Amino acid sequence: MIKVGLVGCGVIGTEIAKAIDEKIPEMQLVAICDRNKFKQDRLKQSLNVKPETMSLENLIEEADLIIEAASPTIAGELARKVIGRGKDIMIMSVGGMVDYLDLFDEARKKGCRIYLPSGAVIGLDGIKAAREARIDSVVLTTSKPPSGLQGAPYILEKGIDLGKIKERTVIFEGSCREAVKAFPKNINVAATLSFAGIGVDKTRIRVIADPSLKRNVHHIVVRGDFGKMEMLVENVPSPFNPKTSYLAALSAIATLRGIADTVRVGT
Repeated sequence: MIKVGLVGCGVIGTEIAKAIDEKIPEMQLVAICDRNKFKQDRLKQSLNVKPETMSLENLIEEADLIIEAASPTIAGELARKVIGRGKDIMIMSVGGMVDYLDLFDEARKKGCRIYLPSGAVIGLDGIKAAREARIDSVVLTTSKPPSGLQGAPYILEKGIDLGKIKERTVIFEGSCREAVKAFPKNINVAATLSFAGIGVDKTRIRVIADPSLKRNVHHIVVRGDFGKMEMLVENVPSPFNPKTSYLAALSAIATLRGIADTVRVGT
């Protein structure tokens, strides 16, 4: 039985907790932690097997696998603490790992694992395979309804009035490293893609605000020795939070099944 500790009891954290509770018998959610006591208590009461509510330090000590589903602002430091204790961690706020790349080597040295689910993007198996030869370029174009970019640091810094955007407009172009700082809560897919491929400085990102869209659309083009890959994903928002992709939560659950299962399918 794998003992799991969950940090973050919001939309994705709740979906993950319910999946462990109802669908993954090889795992038990033993501890949860959230700064918002109401969310923490609400999640606990909704589960069949009630986890303990604990401090972050106690949760890390108690669990075999820690799941971060809180915020990119804490993801890196949480991962550092978990790896320092020799434990495994699954990161949902993947963009928060961009400035913590040293932890990948640290985890290898300690023999513990960092799991980064595919999230709202597809094709990572093909990109990882292509990396065994040479990848020349990876370009991600993310198109969102203007409201989906509300509150992003880049939007505030540039004084962009999203309400005045009436047609498809390129808001941002740059590297993945720049993109995750500009849109920390909006573009985890960029970081995931870069970790699977050619890194955070070589992966190119375009962010488009399109008032005709009702869903987020990710268009990925990869070129290299293997040829060319082109992928298009149109994501349905979570029924509980329109800023969160439903596929992101499903990807996390699939990752947990993969950890628990003895059969692996795909690269």
